[in-house]
Amino acid sequence: MILWIVLFLVFMSLAVYALQVIALRRKLREEYAFINFPPISIIKPLKGLDDNLFDNLESFCKQDYPEYEVILSLQDYNDPAYRVAEKIRNKYPELVKVILNNSYSALNPKVKNMISAYKESKHDYFLISDSNVYVEPDYLKRTVSAMTHDTGLVTNLIMGAGGKTLGAKLENLQLNSFVIISVCFLDKFLKMPCSIGKSMLMRKSDFEEIGGFNAVKDVLAEDYMIGKLMHEKGKKVALCSYIIKNINEYWSLRRFLNRHTRWAKIRWKIAGSKYFIEPLSNPVFISSIMLILDGFSKNSITIFIAVVTIKIAFDLYINRLMKSSTGLSGILIPLKDFITGLIWFTPLISCKLNWRGNTYKIGKETKIIPYESNFLLKLIFNKLRTAITN
Repeated sequence: MILWIVLFLVFMSLAVYALQVIALRRKLREEYAFINFPPISIIKPLKGLDDNLFDNLESFCKQDYPEYEVILSLQDYNDPAYRVAEKIRNKYPELVKVILNNSYSALNPKVKNMISAYKESKHDYFLISDSNVYVEPDYLKRTVSAMTHDTGLVTNLIMGAGGKTLGAKLENLQLNSFVIISVCFLDKFLKMPCSIGKSMLMRKSDFEEIGGFNAVKDVLAEDYMIGKLMHEKGKKVALCSYIIKNINEYWSLRRFLNRHTRWAKIRWKIAGSKYFIEPLSNPVFISSIMLILDGFSKNSITIFIAVVTIKIAFDLYINRLMKSSTGLSGILIPLKDFITGLIWFTPLISCKLNWRGNTYKIGKETKIIPYESNFLLKLIFNKLRTAITN
């Protein structure tokens, strides 16, 4: 009986995956009219040396766009990204500013990094973009074209590129399958607002109406929360069909595991009980469960091989739609799906996570709770100190 249930889930999973692929295809067919090109301030928070950092930053300085500025924000002169930021500013002095400020209070380090840059920005439209993003010269024009009078936020599709190590290859395979088709499915079929922090274009008036950075400074998923608050204010959250590149070249396997463990915990806190539907987008993992439960029987092996073949074909088609290629990395798709299937369970076990050198617990709607492993010892120490001083 259990095997029949799992087999049913395998076929349902393939059907769900097919719908997600259809959603991507429909999204990529969307086109926008080039009507208005308002001045834009681009805010790029920096921390550490991301892969391809100089070229990533420079790609934003080569935009075919009438008027814009690029603000690179850091918290520390000793950050290795500072030297790269200075090189970019020296090369494009009329376009680029470098801001260093660590005085603002925020539990989310990325938000903390952006507050001073936002205050220094001079244009009414601003765009938040991560440092590991590379774009083509038409990026700003294509993105702003999705902004209408009733739109509060425009975000972009992302694809992974540049993988040279195992961790980076796995990361790009996940971005170019589960991530991109999931956001398209939410947008096209479920009509749910989906904002991606790699690229977010807004008007300052709309942003400040939802509370600005003060409303998201203590949550982990600030991109999700900004989209949610915009939606609640009656503003549209537009997912632009223009794809930007997330450059991942030299990732370790550990970094891949850490990121997707963090993302899984974020999705669990956002989705709640709906999180249990998510495995339906991973047919390889579900079929592997059937393989194990059936004791690696001939029939279960046959079904598993068939599912893996179909899934690889789907992913290759997804890359074709994005005008990309997995190359030989395609053989890692089953391994990636099995690993992410195991990662899915981690939020059910622990809500603790590490990000940018900090350890947190994650609360409802990704509220950040500082984590102190020696909390009990500190409590006892403080009580003893109080007793002695009194």
